[in-house]
Amino acid sequence: MKSQDLPDIARVLFVVAILCALTVGSLYVMRPFLPGLIWATTIVVATWPAMLAVERRVGNRRGLATLVMLLILLVVIVLPLYEAISTLAAHGSEIMDLIRKLPDYALPPPPGWIHDVPVVGTRVANEWQTLSDAGPGGLLAQLEPYVSIAAHWLIGHAASVGVFVMHMFVTVIITGVLYTQGESAAAYVTRFAARISPSQGPEAVKLAGASIRAVALGIVVTAVLQSALGGIGLAVAGVPGAGVLTALMLMLCLAQIGPGLPLIGGVVWLFMHDAHVAAILFAVWSVMVMMLDNVVRPALIRRGVNLSMLLILSGVLGGMFAFGIVGLFIGPVILAVSSALLSAWMKQVPSTPA
Repeated sequence: MKSQDLPDIARVLFVVAILCALTVGSLYVMRPFLPGLIWATTIVVATWPAMLAVERRVGNRRGLATLVMLLILLVVIVLPLYEAISTLAAHGSEIMDLIRKLPDYALPPPPGWIHDVPVVGTRVANEWQTLSDAGPGGLLAQLEPYVSIAAHWLIGHAASVGVFVMHMFVTVIITGVLYTQGESAAAYVTRFAARISPSQGPEAVKLAGASIRAVALGIVVTAVLQSALGGIGLAVAGVPGAGVLTALMLMLCLAQIGPGLPLIGGVVWLFMHDAHVAAILFAVWSVMVMMLDNVVRPALIRRGVNLSMLLILSGVLGGMFAFGIVGLFIGPVILAVSSALLSAWMKQVPSTPA
C-alpha cells in the first residue's frame, strides 16, 4: 500500500479535537438556556397533537394557536408549579419544625372499628398497631426515608423561587418559538439522526417523542390528578394547611413516592381531634386517591408508547435521581431509545461468509 493511500492520522485527530472543542464550547455558551430548552422541548413534544388541534379550530393560524397554547401552558403548568414551590419555600421553616418534633411523637393505638373497614381495614390496623407499639421513635423510623427526601428538597430549593421564575420565563419564550417552527425543528432533528444512523435514526427520533408524550401523559397527568383530588379531600375534611399539603403531594407524586404521607397525616390529625366520621370518609377517599395511579398511569402510558411499564418507571426514577425533576422525561427517553436500538441491532442477523 502506498503512503499516500494511508489515512492522515494527525489530520483526523485534529478534526476530532476541533469538533469536540466546538461542541463543548457551544454547550458552555448555551448552559444558562439548557434547562429552559429541555423543558420547552418536552412540553412542545408532549402537547404537539393538542397544538395542531387548536390550530385547526382557529382557522389554521399558527400565531393565534401558539398564543392560545402559551396561555394554557401558563394556567395549567407554570402557575401551579410556581404556587407549589413558593408555598413549600414559604413554609419551609414550619415543616422543618414539625419534622424535628417527630422523635417525641408516639402514635396512639388504632381504634377498634378500623378493623371493620372493607378491604384495607385489617392491614391498616396492623400497620398502625406496629407503629404504636414501636413507641416515640417508631413513627420516625417508618417515615424517615420520605421525610429525608422532602427535607433535603426543601433545604435545597428554599431560595430557588426566583431561579424557577427565570427558567419558566425562558421556557415560555423557547416554547413559543418551537410551536411556531415545530415542523422545521422536527425535520432538522430527524436529518441529524439520519446522518448518524440512516436506518435507525429517524425511528429513534419518533420513539423519543413517543416516550416523552407517554411520560407526560402517564406521570405528570397522574401526579396532578392525584394531588388535586387529595387537596380537595383535605380542604373538605377541614385539615389545616391543605394548600401546603397539596403542594407537597404534587412534588411527592412527581417523585413517584406517592401522595400517601400527607393523606395519612390528614387522617391521623382528624382522628386525634375526634372527627371520626370525617376521618373515616377521608380515609376511604385517600385510599381511592392512592390507588388511582395503578389504574390511570398504565392506561395513559400505553396510549403514548408501547413499552414495558418496568422500563418506563425505571427511567422515571433513575432519571429523576440523576438529573432532577427534568430527569422524569430524560430518563425514559434514554432507556426507550437505547432499548429500541439494542433490539433492532439484535434482530439484524449478520451474513455468514460462503
